[in-house]
Amino acid sequence: MPQMTMLEALNDAYHIAMEKDADVVTLGEDIGKKGGVFGTTAGLYDKFGDMRVMDTPLSECGIIGTAVGMALYGLKPVAEIQFLDFIYPGFDQIVSEMAKMRYRSGGEWTCPMVVRSPSGGGIRGGHYHSQSSEAYFAHTPGLRVVMPSTPGDAKGLLLASIFCDDPVIFLEPKALYRHGKADVEEGYYEVSLDEARIAREGNDVTLVSWGAMVPTCEQAADLAQEKGIGVELIDLRSVLPWDAATVIESVKKTGRLVVAQEAPRTCGFASEVSATVAEKAVEYLEAPIGRVSGFDTPFPYTLEHVYKPDKKRVLNAVEYVAGWE
Repeated sequence: MPQMTMLEALNDAYHIAMEKDADVVTLGEDIGKKGGVFGTTAGLYDKFGDMRVMDTPLSECGIIGTAVGMALYGLKPVAEIQFLDFIYPGFDQIVSEMAKMRYRSGGEWTCPMVVRSPSGGGIRGGHYHSQSSEAYFAHTPGLRVVMPSTPGDAKGLLLASIFCDDPVIFLEPKALYRHGKADVEEGYYEVSLDEARIAREGNDVTLVSWGAMVPTCEQAADLAQEKGIGVELIDLRSVLPWDAATVIESVKKTGRLVVAQEAPRTCGFASEVSATVAEKAVEYLEAPIGRVSGFDTPFPYTLEHVYKPDKKRVLNAVEYVAGWE
């Protein structure tokens, strides 16, 4: 089994999908000869040509609107938005067209397309290149919102997204693109878009996260273990729809919950996880629910290391709920 970075795994998924189905096309800014700003689409232009790998003007509205039209006519477009921070000019196309096509047509039409975008901090890009906006899209019925945390999941989730009949927002934690290598299965495979991953088992505290926060939570779980606290770490993989059943079953076992996100605190997706557990499993909770997040400020340039939750902040929350009596 080869070892790949997340970037290499995503590129591998692209090659496999485009070889498998001639209806898979991709479009975006600088994704052709350049291979994308991070290299995610490297090699596709030379292999599949400019009719399937299309460089576009700097127009996010145009990119997503064009992809919606392609999907309605039977193609499987994968649109890249160069940074998630740039997606807002295309927001209307996403929430008004892409997400609602199946509903407005009474199920006659589907919109099988993917919008990929690098998400979150990790490159000291400041407030225009570091946002974590998953909660905006999780508030939109009709979409799927996916955020992997490992190379193997990134490949399998992207393949599942491309060949799904639903429109998918696929958010790639740029901090993890070259974070390290891991075993990645060869060939075509899918990872379920509906199931969370239990990254490690434990009996004392349930810790839920997704995307780039998962490795940080793994580090915090290691520190907690040294203090005698067994953490059960759940990687959601998808935030819409999200696997509430797995989280609730874990909370029934541990009686304690911490949710960690990189996004700002107010109205972040951690709030949805917390509210759902409070509604459906409050009788099992033995402590207040802990939330660890970014701050309610723009993402800073020089203080990125302060803004992004680190293992110590996660550990503090774990210790707090573990010690509640």
